[in-house]
Amino acid sequence: MSIIAAFAVPHPPIILPEIGRGEEQTISATTRAYRAAMGRAARFRPETIVLTSPHSVMYEDYFHISPGRRADGTFSQFGAPQVRLETEYDVEFVTALEKRCGGCGVPAGTLGERNPALDHGTMIPLRFLNEFFSDYRLVRIGLSGLSPLEHYRLGQCIAQTAEALGRRTIFLASGDLSHKLTRDGPYGFAPEGPEFDRLATAALGKGDFAALLEMDPDVCEAAAECGLRSFWIMAGALDQKAVASELLSYEGPFGVGYGVAAFEVTGPDESRNFGGQFQQAERDRLAAGKAAEDPLVRLARMSLETYVKTGRYADPPQGLPDTLTGSRAGAFVSLKKDGRLRGCIGTIAPTRACLAEEILHNAVSAGTGDPRFPPVRKEELETLVYSVDVLGEPEPIASEAELDPKKYGVIVEQGTRRGLLLPDLAGVDTPDLQIAIARRKAGIGPDEPVKLWRFEVVRHR
Repeated sequence: MSIIAAFAVPHPPIILPEIGRGEEQTISATTRAYRAAMGRAARFRPETIVLTSPHSVMYEDYFHISPGRRADGTFSQFGAPQVRLETEYDVEFVTALEKRCGGCGVPAGTLGERNPALDHGTMIPLRFLNEFFSDYRLVRIGLSGLSPLEHYRLGQCIAQTAEALGRRTIFLASGDLSHKLTRDGPYGFAPEGPEFDRLATAALGKGDFAALLEMDPDVCEAAAECGLRSFWIMAGALDQKAVASELLSYEGPFGVGYGVAAFEVTGPDESRNFGGQFQQAERDRLAAGKAAEDPLVRLARMSLETYVKTGRYADPPQGLPDTLTGSRAGAFVSLKKDGRLRGCIGTIAPTRACLAEEILHNAVSAGTGDPRFPPVRKEELETLVYSVDVLGEPEPIASEAELDPKKYGVIVEQGTRRGLLLPDLAGVDTPDLQIAIARRKAGIGPDEPVKLWRFEVVRHR
């Protein structure tokens, strides 16, 4: 046996009567769909439940699989310590999965457990499942900051482990949708919130896992989504499987999207190899982007690649245009990988003899000196997307009223501390937020007085 069914489910604590105290009636459609889904799961009488949760242990570059023989947890943090749940782990499955991931180069295992207690992203699905069936063992897995393809590959390893062990296995992808649906919700509103939920629910309803893998990272981040990485792993667990898919419910009355979807395996289907298709599409996209890079971006790429491969700084190549060799300006080099920032370093004012040298040095700094990230490795070079921002002369301003986050970057200064934020960044759509981020970068408190400057940039891609 392998994965026989999968379910995408939310985990709002308020759905439990002991916590909602009547407010759970507001999401009664979700409750009904949840019970319908878990009733279906129970009919398969699974031996193993594999559950992925955004609230389990999470690392940037590693998938944590919960170790041990059993675990328990309560809803104390939600004011209901009397509500508890305990479960037995499938130790044999965990051991086999960890070994298989190691052999496939997927960074997953049982190291680094910080808190063995069950999280609410795990307990809520199990609470509903246990109403119908509880004779199973659990495999609990956290998410990571790795790429969609790495999550998908983990799902493939899960399916292969279930098949090798002959386990009747069901996959539960725990995750809410956007947290930015309404202005009066706990997380506020972003237009990307409803857009994300529209796209995600359409994909889940049709079993269109390619659409989930290809979601715009900027939209996902602005929407403050919760469950997409769980869905990526689920997609891998259903790799090359025909599924009968159904969106059982969707609602978001508290400003957070809750979707319930079911996927029952009906047989093999080699055309549904979404991971391979996504990987090829990414290769094609990166190749097309690289071919279209302008001279400043090509210079940044050449500089970092030279340094990572040889350990030395590149010299400015012959034949550069006068805009690079005959002018000076501050410049920022930004790197992205899988749609997420991988490094960004720059200079507010020129520090080198010409703009070309500014870019050459800042590209290396962005790839090897950004303290938020480890240095770029040689095997990452082909996956990076570059941009270069050439800064105009900063001008002092009297207040945030003179800012426009789409047009102007901002510099904040308090004594010797200075913080800069570039313009036109995803999710930064108000001067207040722009200044707050620049303050944090400089270590300037929210109530400290600051001097403000604005500047324009020319962005090269």
